[in-house]
Amino acid sequence: MHDDQPTLLAIIITTSEQTQEEIVDGFVRCAREHGEDAALSLRTLRRWMVGDVQTQPRPAQRRVARLYWGHAMHELLAPPRRETTVPQHIEPAFVSDRAEAPLSVTTLERQISMSARRAARFTSYAENHNVGAEAIEQLRHDVVGLANAYLLEPLTAIMGDLIELQDVAFGFLEGKQKPAHARDLYVLASVITGMVAKASQDLGRFHDAMTLARTMYVCADNADHLGLRAWARNLQSLIAYWAGRPQEAARYAQSGTEIAAPLSGSVTTWLASSEARAWAQLGAVDEANAALVRAAGRRERLQADELDEIGGLFTFPQAKQHYYAAGTYVYLNGLHTDAAVEATHALELYESTNAESRAFADEAGTRAELALARIHEGQLDGARDALDPVLDYRPELRIGGIIASVGRVHTALRDGRYKESAIARGLRDEIESFSQRPAAALAA
Repeated sequence: MHDDQPTLLAIIITTSEQTQEEIVDGFVRCAREHGEDAALSLRTLRRWMVGDVQTQPRPAQRRVARLYWGHAMHELLAPPRRETTVPQHIEPAFVSDRAEAPLSVTTLERQISMSARRAARFTSYAENHNVGAEAIEQLRHDVVGLANAYLLEPLTAIMGDLIELQDVAFGFLEGKQKPAHARDLYVLASVITGMVAKASQDLGRFHDAMTLARTMYVCADNADHLGLRAWARNLQSLIAYWAGRPQEAARYAQSGTEIAAPLSGSVTTWLASSEARAWAQLGAVDEANAALVRAAGRRERLQADELDEIGGLFTFPQAKQHYYAAGTYVYLNGLHTDAAVEATHALELYESTNAESRAFADEAGTRAELALARIHEGQLDGARDALDPVLDYRPELRIGGIIASVGRVHTALRDGRYKESAIARGLRDEIESFSQRPAAALAA
C-alpha cells in the first residue's frame, strides 16, 4: 500500500467523470473486445487503487489494464513518476451505458435468482476440462477475501463480487483446464457457491438458497472434499432452520455429522451445535443436550483444517458456539438462565474482538437470544438493554436473520403477563419500526 501518495490508478479514476462501476464495466468490455479472459470486480478495482495487491494481477488483467488506461500495471499500482502526465479527465475507450443507480433489494433478488438458475444448470455439468495456475491463485485470493468480508460488510457491498466470482469459477470449469487444476477449481466453486447460498438465505430466499447449497455439495463431491461436503450439509441445515423447518434442519445436520466423522476442523462443532438448536425448537430436550455435549467434545479435539484457514464464514469460533448454545437453551423450559449465561459469554468474546472484525449478524443473534432468555425470566429492562444495540443497526445491516431474530423477541413480548407493561409495548414498537425497513437496509 502507498499511504503517503495516491497511486497513478487512483488519480486516473478520481479525476475521471465516470463512476467506479462504469469503469469496471468498461474494463470488462475492453477485455471482451480484445479476446482477453480478464474479469474485474469493484472490490478488486478499489484494492488496486490503494495499491493493496498481495499477489500480482493475472497476465490477462495486466494486458487489459495497459490497453484500457494506457499504462503498465506496475505503473498504475504505484504513485506517478514526475514525468508521467495524468490527464485531468480520463475517458476510457470502453464506456458502460449503464446509469449509476442504487443496488435495490429487487436487484439483489434478481442476482440471486440468476445465480440459482446458473447453479442449477452447472449441477448437471460434471466433466473435467484448462486454466492456468495464476488464474486459480487469483481466484483463491479473491475467495478468501470475500469469505472474511462476508461477516463484516452488508450484502450490497459484496454481492456483485460474489456473483462475478461464481461465474468466473463456473466458466473455468466449463472450459478447458488441466486435470491437475480441476480439483482446485471445484473446491473454489464450492466455497463461492456456498457464500451465494448463504446470501440467499440472508435475503429470505430459501428455495434459491437450497438450490445453491445443492450445487455447493456437487462441487465439493467432484473435488472429493469431505470438509466442504459437510459444510454444505450444515448450510442446508441452517437454511431449513431459518425457514422454520427444524426437523429438516436436524436431519441435514446429522447427515453432515456422518460425513465429517473423520474430520477435526470447526465444521464438526458447527454441525453438532446446529443439530442441538434444531432439536431444541422441536422440544427434544435429550437430543438437544446430547448434541451440545458432542459440540463441546469436538471443540476440545479441534485441529484447524483447510476451511478454518479460509476463515470468516468458513470457521466456527468459540463465540459462535456459545451463541448457538444460547439459542438451544432458550427453547428448553427451565434452562433460560443457562441461555443467558451462554449469550453473555458469547458477547464478552465478541466485545473483546476488534470492532472492525466483529461478525455483526452473529452478535445481533446473540443479543436477541439474551433478550429472549431475560423475557422468559421476567427481566424486561434487561431484555431491552440486550436488544438496544441491535435496534441501532443502520438499515443496510438488517439482513433476514436479524429481522427474524428480533421478530422472535417481539413474539415473546406478546405474552399475556406483559399485556400492561409499558416497557414491553415500547420495545414491541421499536422492533416493528426496525423491521419495517429491510428493503431500505439493502439499498446501496
